Amino acid sequence: MLGCALASAALGLCWAASSPAASNALEEVLVVETIASRLGGAGSISLIDGEALREIRPTHIHEALARVPGVWIARGSGQESLTAIRSAVLTGAGACGAFLYLEDGLPIRPAGFCNVNNPFELNVEQAQGIELWRGPASAAFGGNALHGALNLLTPDPAGRQASIEGGAWGHYRLSGAFGAQAGRHRFGLSANGSHWNGYREDTGYGQQKLSLVHAVQLGRWQVRNTLNATNLNQETGGYLLGRKAYADPHRRRSNPNPEAYRDAWALRGASHWRKGPWRISPYLRRSRMQFLQHFLPGQPREANEQTSGGLLASCGLQGGPFAGRLGLQLERMAASLVEMQEGPTQGAPFLAETRPPGRHYDYGVDSFMMALFYDLDWRSNHGLRLAHSLRAERLAYDYRNRHLVGNTRDDGTACGFGGCLYTRPASGEDAFAELAGRLAIERDFGGARSAYLALATGFRPPQITELYRLQRGQTRADLGSERLTSLEVGLKGGSFSFALFRERVRNRILREASGFNVGDGRTKSAGAEWAWEWNPGPHLFSLAGSYARHRYDFSRLASGGERIAAGNALDTAPRWLGNLRWRYQPSPAWHSELELSYVGKHYIDAANAHAHPGHAVVSWRGALRLGQRLRLFARLLNLLNARYAERADFAFGSHRYFPALPRHGYLGIELRL
Repeated sequence: MLGCALASAALGLCWAASSPAASNALEEVLVVETIASRLGGAGSISLIDGEALREIRPTHIHEALARVPGVWIARGSGQESLTAIRSAVLTGAGACGAFLYLEDGLPIRPAGFCNVNNPFELNVEQAQGIELWRGPASAAFGGNALHGALNLLTPDPAGRQASIEGGAWGHYRLSGAFGAQAGRHRFGLSANGSHWNGYREDTGYGQQKLSLVHAVQLGRWQVRNTLNATNLNQETGGYLLGRKAYADPHRRRSNPNPEAYRDAWALRGASHWRKGPWRISPYLRRSRMQFLQHFLPGQPREANEQTSGGLLASCGLQGGPFAGRLGLQLERMAASLVEMQEGPTQGAPFLAETRPPGRHYDYGVDSFMMALFYDLDWRSNHGLRLAHSLRAERLAYDYRNRHLVGNTRDDGTACGFGGCLYTRPASGEDAFAELAGRLAIERDFGGARSAYLALATGFRPPQITELYRLQRGQTRADLGSERLTSLEVGLKGGSFSFALFRERVRNRILREASGFNVGDGRTKSAGAEWAWEWNPGPHLFSLAGSYARHRYDFSRLASGGERIAAGNALDTAPRWLGNLRWRYQPSPAWHSELELSYVGKHYIDAANAHAHPGHAVVSWRGALRLGQRLRLFARLLNLLNARYAERADFAFGSHRYFPALPRHGYLGIELRL
């Protein structure tokens, strides 16, 4: 009832604010929700457009986002990844909750049920573009936009084209796009499928992605319907153990976990309606994933799934120098998770006794999220702009335990050594109400140059797995939302950007030494980010980089015996990240591009006792046009054949690595019809 009342009030204000003149305004192009349209220019937004993505032709999203300052997507095995946006590379149950992944302005996963490997659910290969916001965006998009937000724009092909490519270790990919017009209706289909045998033993994958678009004018309403589907079947590689194991020419191709796998699919549908100041977007989502937790003793299997849907509605407000938008978002979810271990745990008696076979967890969670928000903008006649965003959000969980309560075995008997590891709390409800705001001032100096100052807050509610997937006898996780406060100052021009920032995170959720999930961690960060382009004649030089220090602001003994000390650097948080590119295009017929990507030295444990040197990688891409319809393209990655690790850490007394691919190439052909 409260949600209906608030919804009616918000929409009533919008109706009163809209004028007949605004309602009659029609546009030829339907614009979906974007980060830039919601948050404006006073902040750190990067855009990789569709043409750039077609030239990069990424086999993994990290190849595209390496050119964004302050961003590092650490590639795992196959299509797996861990994300850092103006932060350390985060791991664990809540790592995915710190970043919000959107598709045409709508979250691809329900709040509280994210996946740390979310990017493989996006059709990055054929996207119309990728927007990336660095810094908290919760005021505009809600929970999970704690450190940043990524928005993928669904492809909308106008013509017809097809491509095929092949490469090292049995890689091939087929892609096609088709656009057509039938009266008032416009249709677009983009699809691709890829296969890879894997560089390491038993690490191949097959992946398919599809995007459908339908656009039509219905009276005064512009309508754009989208359907996005992905499927992944992957053999997963485990960590290589031992110091500098990634440099061993024989071990780097081995896989200590040939039995590991990940099977996942996702389906999302949305309908974007626009008339004058009104924007209404209902959406539905469904996903399912099964995988072997090869990184845990006993290797239990997990199966999770969710069905969710919602509505994002807003209207524009206009009056003199003021403009704004008032909106509402509602979302419901039904989700479940089952963890099952088939056989006894191998190893020490303690491991075997506390990690028994059978069902460890079996629960369902329903959730309801409701949010009200506004974005306000005031512009003077002297190039001054003030922007303010505010969002109030409430997320409620209804948790149902479908197994025995407590930390017993599957049959109800007790484990030795003080009890089983896996604890199942009793059914219950939890709710989190949050408020996030953003205030920015921007001065325009003409010639596309501006300066800005922005103060923002962000939040992320606890994820379902942090609340209900407990261990070692913890019967309830008394957690609140993580909170981030950010101060940023920046300069922008047509060919450059520069930003300084300071951030503090409170209530950081972690697993401490006793195995309990707690929420009293704190971190602080400060840094600078820059991007610059220079275009003399047929040459284009591009530079993107960042320098940042991410540090713990508390002391505690964490899970696995790691000792966190205030002032220590966060693990897997390089101070330096960089990307340098030289593109040479003497004619429209061909181009060549050299790229250098750099990840600096960083600590790989919380105690800062072990460090990793980072890496520098050189790659080349090029294309040659043969007539109006045919184009050849090629890529040669890791040109200098550097031996490095995509990801390194130190845990359970050992160095662990995901080795990077040696020098490898791809060759393909594209046909435009």
